[in-house]
Amino acid sequence: MSVVKTSLLSFIATAIKMLAGLVINKAVAVYIGPAGLALVGQFQNFSQLVMTAAQGAINSGVTKYAAEYGKDGERLPILFSTASKISLISSFFVGAGIVFFSSHASEYFLKSEDYSYLFVIFGFTIVLFVINNLLLSIINGLKEIKTWVMINIIQSIYSLIFTTLLIVFLGLDGALIALVTNQSVIFFVVLWMLRKHQVIKLENFKSAFDTAEGKKLGAFALMAITSAATVPVSHLTIRNYIGETISWDDAGYWQAIWYISTMYLHVVTTTLSIYYLPRLSEISDKAKLRKELLQGYKIIMPIVIVMSVAIFLLKDFIIWLLFTEDFEDIRELFLWQLVGDVLKVAAWLLAYLMLAKAMTKTFIITEITFSLSFVLLSFWFVDQYGLVGMSYSFAVNYGLYFILMIYATKREWRDDSV
Repeated sequence: MSVVKTSLLSFIATAIKMLAGLVINKAVAVYIGPAGLALVGQFQNFSQLVMTAAQGAINSGVTKYAAEYGKDGERLPILFSTASKISLISSFFVGAGIVFFSSHASEYFLKSEDYSYLFVIFGFTIVLFVINNLLLSIINGLKEIKTWVMINIIQSIYSLIFTTLLIVFLGLDGALIALVTNQSVIFFVVLWMLRKHQVIKLENFKSAFDTAEGKKLGAFALMAITSAATVPVSHLTIRNYIGETISWDDAGYWQAIWYISTMYLHVVTTTLSIYYLPRLSEISDKAKLRKELLQGYKIIMPIVIVMSVAIFLLKDFIIWLLFTEDFEDIRELFLWQLVGDVLKVAAWLLAYLMLAKAMTKTFIITEITFSLSFVLLSFWFVDQYGLVGMSYSFAVNYGLYFILMIYATKREWRDDSV
């Protein structure tokens, strides 16, 4: 499937997810407010951390090797069996840890022990999240994009109904309950949809653990753990800094602009994960790789630029649509946040090459370096310019990241004859 067709299908799924997100986000803004939105962001960052650990941090590797082996590959059942054993064992220990430390986690992340019950629920159900995401990674690697899109559409519709109702009736508690239970319910839908699948069937998950396959997945685990640790931790650190030095309402404003970026760029990041990672993984010829990357820049970057300009011009309408008048202060954050978004996508087109080619050391070094630089730049810019400094630090950080990506990956795509 081409990048155009993949982008179109992912756009359909993303459009539905965005519409669902619009309603959910409006409910959060009306019933919870800026400070509540900041706490939702805190819990989302926590869940990103523990979900990657619970999955054994191998899902990108599962996608890569499922694409590499192909549907008829002899090692596919060994991959499935090894990956499932890693995921189940990891989810058991992580889930137990969440339950055991639920009170401490609630106090640290949500500033109150009143929410400890949420962490208990999360700990007991995290195995369902993990298996669900493992199956989605396999579907992605097998390039069954239509199935992947359908599952995501169902998840968006369910999330819209369930989350909105919980927010309306339970406020912040409802939003957090939805976060810890949504994918657990979708897991059973995924099982039903895959009940007659010719490759994803129980017998292909029964082989013994394979050490060689485990080592290959381990390289991806190191990269995924690095991302899972650096990105959410940097956001948690920054959000806490904003909340404590300016106000928690301001932390909520930053969470709001970040939400806008995440939502409109989701169609791009979805295309990268469901098309580029499997596609780049199977290409070994540098000329073909350059052609694929160039095609990505020709198709994706103009779309991102047009969307960014449109969002900037419509920022007042977007604030009205997504939030309430209490969020008016995020207006000043748009310009440089959108510039940073464009630079971010330009960099990610190359960064996915590091995942596809298992450039473990380079990936880890760059992730740690630029997560740390984002925190330090944010502290400095916030001290100098207030909340708008967050958008400055974001744009500067991803500008530097893009430049480094060109140099870090050129060995994989450069024409050595030139």
